[in-house]
Amino acid sequence: MAVINYEPLDATDVTTTKTLLHEAIPLTGTIVSGTYGVWPDDSNIKNYSHGMFQSIYDYPYLSSSANHIFDVTVGFNKSSTLSGSTVTIGSKKINMYNQFSQILLGYTGSKNTIRDFELDLKLDQTGSMKEAVFVNFSRLLTKDQVKKGSFSMTIGTGAWDTAFHGGGKTLTDASASDTQGTANTLGGDYGVLFDTMNTASGLIFYQAGIAVLSTGAFGIQNEIEPRLAEVPLWDSGSAPDDYNRSISASFITSSISGASNAFRHRIQNVSFNNTTEINSTIYFCRVPHNKYNYTSNPTYLSASQIVVKNIASDTPVTYLTTIGLYSSNNELLAMAKLSEPLKKTPSDELVLRVRLDY
Repeated sequence: MAVINYEPLDATDVTTTKTLLHEAIPLTGTIVSGTYGVWPDDSNIKNYSHGMFQSIYDYPYLSSSANHIFDVTVGFNKSSTLSGSTVTIGSKKINMYNQFSQILLGYTGSKNTIRDFELDLKLDQTGSMKEAVFVNFSRLLTKDQVKKGSFSMTIGTGAWDTAFHGGGKTLTDASASDTQGTANTLGGDYGVLFDTMNTASGLIFYQAGIAVLSTGAFGIQNEIEPRLAEVPLWDSGSAPDDYNRSISASFITSSISGASNAFRHRIQNVSFNNTTEINSTIYFCRVPHNKYNYTSNPTYLSASQIVVKNIASDTPVTYLTTIGLYSSNNELLAMAKLSEPLKKTPSDELVLRVRLDY
């Protein structure tokens, strides 16, 4: 029967590390509008009977190969100038805004009132964004979080047939990093999205993987209602008159699916780097020079002679192939295989590094 020798591990033999892996995620506008059908009836776009949001897939959603990419919805605060009895499914649009606010910002004040999204990092209830487009990226794309400073979205601000005239408008969080340009709230860290004119146009919540876009990002802001772009921009339906709706008119008269269709028509590119956090425990397994120079493997002996020796005075030789990690009760918990046998003699002292990722 084989004899097992255990080498104890103490605190100095164990350490932990964290590694961040990043993957570039490029999304072209054609995949959300035009690749799988004619807008707005793309086969990779799924609308629901509840009418609360719209889902986008990378392939026709009825296919088993389809992967969920992100959801789109719109909403506004109850205190918005758009709120009123004439608004189409107004309660649902308010509920969507409130839900995202509760999840990402939490409540404020002793009465637990809904917070407004703000185009800054202060959360001081100034510069409120009372109307917004919400883009909720899937976990498949964002993994543990969106890498700070890597998010970019190009949107169209032109007329229906020239939505990307002049190249469109690019929103980025280039000013954000792990050490600056972000703030922390209930939904995790978030940064501000700026356009090329350094105008705040939205927010990106990194851990949640949610972009909140100001309606003012899609056109020329007026002095009366600076949050809203009142030029004819949005195309919310199939009728020609729908192409001439302003954003505020779209929020009032269109369904959430209709407004989401309009938004999809105005996405040119989205890109960001995701982040996967790998935590590791590293064990330094020390092999002393005076141990593990023999083995109880039956093939090590032939006719009571060590097969690796030519003469009796030769140094014994073994080859290490496997490391086992045991509990305090000598129960095997993990096993690591070396890529190739490692030669061990009495003149060698080895340290083998075993890493467990989780």
